[in-house]
Amino acid sequence: MDKLDRKQIEELLPHRDPMLLIDELYDIKKLTSATAVLNVKKDSFFVNGHFPGQPVMPGVLIVESFGQAAAALTAHGLDKSTYENKLVFLMSVEKARFRSPVIPDCKLILKIEAVRSHGRVWKYKGEAFVDEKKMADAMWSATIVDRK
Repeated sequence: MDKLDRKQIEELLPHRDPMLLIDELYDIKKLTSATAVLNVKKDSFFVNGHFPGQPVMPGVLIVESFGQAAAALTAHGLDKSTYENKLVFLMSVEKARFRSPVIPDCKLILKIEAVRSHGRVWKYKGEAFVDEKKMADAMWSATIVDRK
C-alpha cells in the first residue's frame, strides 16, 4: 500500500481531532520515507488565537505534524504484532527552522525521512513545503513505548 488516508492513519496513531494533523500519507517507502499532507484550513483550531486577523500556523504544530507523519511511517512499516499496543513518543527536536509563515487555506506537504534507528529509538528529518516553497525543516528523535 503506497497511500494512507485519514481513516487509515487513525488506525495507526492515537491522535484525534483537533490534534490529528495528518490528512494523508503517500509515496511510502517502508520504514524509510514518506510524504504527508496537512490541509491547513481557515477554520483550523488555532486560527482565532494565533493571531486574530492575521492567522499563522504555530511552529510547534508544524513540528507536531512532522512527528505524526514519522510515527505513521514507522507504525505502517513495522509488523503489526511488533507495533501492537505501542505508541511513538517524541524525544527531542533538533535544528528546527521556520523559514516562512504557514498561512491557513493551504496544503502543507511534509517530506519525512527516517535517518536511523537503534532499537526503539528512531531519528528523522523532514522538510515542509507550500506550493514547492520550503516553509520549515527539522530533525527529531522518537521512541516506541508500550501503551498503558
